Amino acid sequence: MKRIGCKNNPVYRIVVADSRSPRDGKFLEEIGTYQPQLKGDNVKLNLDRTKYWLGRGAQPSDTVASFIKKAERAAA
Repeated sequence: MKRIGCKNNPVYRIVVADSRSPRDGKFLEEIGTYQPQLKGDNVKLNLDRTKYWLGRGAQPSDTVASFIKKAERAAA
């Protein structure tokens, strides 16, 4: 996840990145956003691209894996 946003108002972009790149550094593709201060639907995720990258060997962080799980439940 790449942090953007103002001080005391974080917004995160869910990105596909090489494991050697820094947290806010170069990434391959942006697949969603997470706004922790919003109530309700605070995660937007492109499930098609997520499945594509997981099929290519990408390993999600624990937080992103929970977002994917929730998004798949909501889509079903």
